[in-house]
Amino acid sequence: MTDRVNPLRDPQDRRLPRIAGPCGMVLFGVTGDLSRKKVMPAIYDLANRGLLPPGFSLTGFARRDWANEDFAQIVHESVKQHARTEFREEVWKQLAEGFRFVPGDFNDDTAFNTLRRTIEELDEVRGTGGNHAFYLAIPPGFFGDVVGQLKEHGLAEAAEGSWRRVVVEKPFGHDLESARELNATLASVFPSGSIFRIDHYLGKETVQNILATRFANTMFEPIWNSNYVDHVQITMAEDIGIGGRAGYYDGIGAARDVIQNHLLQLMSLVAMEEPTSFDAESLRIEKLKLLQSVTLPRRLDLTTARGQYAEGWQGGEKVVGFLEEEGVRKTSGTETYAAITLHVDNRRWAGVPFYLRTGKRLGRRVTEVAVVFKPAPHLPFTRAATEELTHNALVIRVQPDEGMTLRFGSKVPGTQMEIRDVNMDFAYGGSFTESSAEAYERLILDVLLGDPPLFPRHAEVERSWQILDPVLDHWARKGRPEPYESGGWGPSSADAMLARDGRVWRRP
Repeated sequence: MTDRVNPLRDPQDRRLPRIAGPCGMVLFGVTGDLSRKKVMPAIYDLANRGLLPPGFSLTGFARRDWANEDFAQIVHESVKQHARTEFREEVWKQLAEGFRFVPGDFNDDTAFNTLRRTIEELDEVRGTGGNHAFYLAIPPGFFGDVVGQLKEHGLAEAAEGSWRRVVVEKPFGHDLESARELNATLASVFPSGSIFRIDHYLGKETVQNILATRFANTMFEPIWNSNYVDHVQITMAEDIGIGGRAGYYDGIGAARDVIQNHLLQLMSLVAMEEPTSFDAESLRIEKLKLLQSVTLPRRLDLTTARGQYAEGWQGGEKVVGFLEEEGVRKTSGTETYAAITLHVDNRRWAGVPFYLRTGKRLGRRVTEVAVVFKPAPHLPFTRAATEELTHNALVIRVQPDEGMTLRFGSKVPGTQMEIRDVNMDFAYGGSFTESSAEAYERLILDVLLGDPPLFPRHAEVERSWQILDPVLDHWARKGRPEPYESGGWGPSSADAMLARDGRVWRRP
């Protein structure tokens, strides 16, 4: 009789969840919005789903005169307000037993000595096994100070059989030179495989579904090329302004904030070749090959656009323009809208433009990828029969209503031959009973598991800056961004950019 594989011992059995082994996390910047709204709630949600080890520990580090109990209260408030899953007292009690807090500045040697002793104590009483991730939810200007202190006080070096990892948030520099400096700083303390750069868009279910759609279905791959695709539009639109982020946003702008990371990463997933497998190295090879094939048009004045939102109406109320936002310089030339045209210099995509755009105070909040196909080479219908027929398109909706829409032509009921666009729609909420995990849940768990497929590596970051830097330099010489009315869809120069190619932006 043949032995049957025991599913409890089979690492490939997808019915079994991936659970982190003994470990802890040190969170720098616990008082910031990112920690309170995303990181802490995600940690609770992972614990609530049974994906963290029983002895998991969370140590906060900040310039506050708090006791461990004060830190626990901060986490409690954040979880109650922002967690995705139901609050359960028994889960909270076990998780809170592993909370610690270390007060101090980033240049405080005494505080980092205390942090080292705290981690050693957690290894003893919580069984974290020397495995610790250092999450830097702090401005990039402090990354060097913190990783230097971690090295100085022996916190970055793992004992045999254990691990130490560092997690950093975007922005990964503000240009190519600063990105290289940041990468060198991190690499001087942690090995490449222990550095995790978080791009939360890559943790979204629908972003990963781009890969599933392309490579698990025979109907798409044969037409996923320049023979059939007319162009691709990648949009991340927000209906909000900068809120209280003037100190960060003014001087950074839409292109650095979104295009350099989120949109170029989305483009790489849409356009890359099929990887040999879905392990981290194979995905990284294909994404980097794609980014290395990306080129800019020669005439950046005709193929890029930028704008700055002015006052207008949003959601039924009057809103101020960017220059009137609190904390923004009245002479600021920072763009709140950016659009660029890119090409891919390879056989698959030769001649297919990729249009990337992002902006604040636009018509609605939406992130989507639209693959727009060429018209049929011959239509055996009268012009009147097809006057309402547009291009076929596959639209992958990343947020907020996650799913996909396929637009194609169909006959209108009646005695006449009339063809009109119709949509075939797939929505995650209507097709699956399981709710999607929040992006930070997936990414934090991947950090603790040491699984890096969704994290851009330093070569991807540097290549992205090589693509964007010439555009930023061109804009710096050009003068001020074009104003656009809040609640609309951006500056007229962006519409003109596509009109020159005989195309129009989608209105999601």
